[in-house]
Amino acid sequence: MRFLSTARDACEKFHPGLLGALERVPLAEREAADSRVIEVFRSHAGAGLLVPTEFGGLAAGPLDAVRVQRALGSLSPSLGVATVMHHFTVAMLFSLAQNADRLTEAQMKLLSTVAADGLLLSSAWAEGRTDQNILLPAVVAERTADGYVVNGEKKPCSLSRSMDLLTASVTVGDEQGRPSLALLLIPADSPGISVEPFWSTPVLAAAQSDLVRLENVRVPEELVISSTPEDQKRLDDLQTAGFTWFELLVTSAYTGAAATLVSQVFAAGRGNEHARAELGVLLQAAVDLQEGAARAVADGMDGDEAVAAVLVARYATQDLLAAAVDAATELLGGMAFVGSPDVAYMASAVRALAFHPPSRASLATELTEYFEGKPLRLS
Repeated sequence: MRFLSTARDACEKFHPGLLGALERVPLAEREAADSRVIEVFRSHAGAGLLVPTEFGGLAAGPLDAVRVQRALGSLSPSLGVATVMHHFTVAMLFSLAQNADRLTEAQMKLLSTVAADGLLLSSAWAEGRTDQNILLPAVVAERTADGYVVNGEKKPCSLSRSMDLLTASVTVGDEQGRPSLALLLIPADSPGISVEPFWSTPVLAAAQSDLVRLENVRVPEELVISSTPEDQKRLDDLQTAGFTWFELLVTSAYTGAAATLVSQVFAAGRGNEHARAELGVLLQAAVDLQEGAARAVADGMDGDEAVAAVLVARYATQDLLAAAVDAATELLGGMAFVGSPDVAYMASAVRALAFHPPSRASLATELTEYFEGKPLRLS
């Protein structure tokens, strides 16, 4: 299928042999809680996909990146989702590194080892709270004489058992007591960091999305990246880069899982040509939305416009994938469904796209105002 062949070509270009290594493992083993897919990914230069060449990375652009994630998601939704957390964090940090004096010498030193040492960065933003303000975390970092001390928990936190660096969002206060967002770069072996079981469903279990507990974890000032407190709901460069990359990549990973089911319908010749053509249109439309947004970002679209574009692509893709998965599952038929758990698994995995923040309902007012010409505000 075209929407998978282009993705596989991109993945082979940047990570030769990775897809073959994954395909040698049955899907159930790839997606199990004790799966080794993350280490397979690491061993195929996975960590450096979005790292600039001057830092030893592969310097993939937005279009290639979404294609790589689509390929990974088609074989292992867990790996596709887990690696999104690493990639968007890497992309966000290196985008900040382009601005003089935005990152400290210590932060730049850490980033310089990501590709060379195959370091994996977790993304500890979620806190397991319904209707959470994503720009003001509940976890608060208290200032000390030489930095901050952090207590709290992040859940679910993907790559929790494989991470080398924990990147945790926290709320900090300025001298006037105004809260703002900050991102802490914490070595995963720091005293006070522990991992506890949290993910109970077998779907996406290999993403290692467990609870990370922080107990009196000390973070030096030079490993703290601060946002701005002037307007709590406006995006600054930290959040803009992160949101743009996250929405692009996570949507692509789930599209890969849906593409696997659609491809099975075509391979088995299920339904008539009209039904298969309609199915292909749904999937290709989702791919085109994402790749169009990726091309626009690569051409320089940024700020509110970029975030809005990737959010629109993501929410529209949710609808397209839901329709495609329903149609593909029906066309594959009952015997395919009961004969192997793979069909039910992939169909269930695709549905998880809707659970990633920000939810569509939570941004109805903000998107309406943006379409009317106002700045984009997220909460």
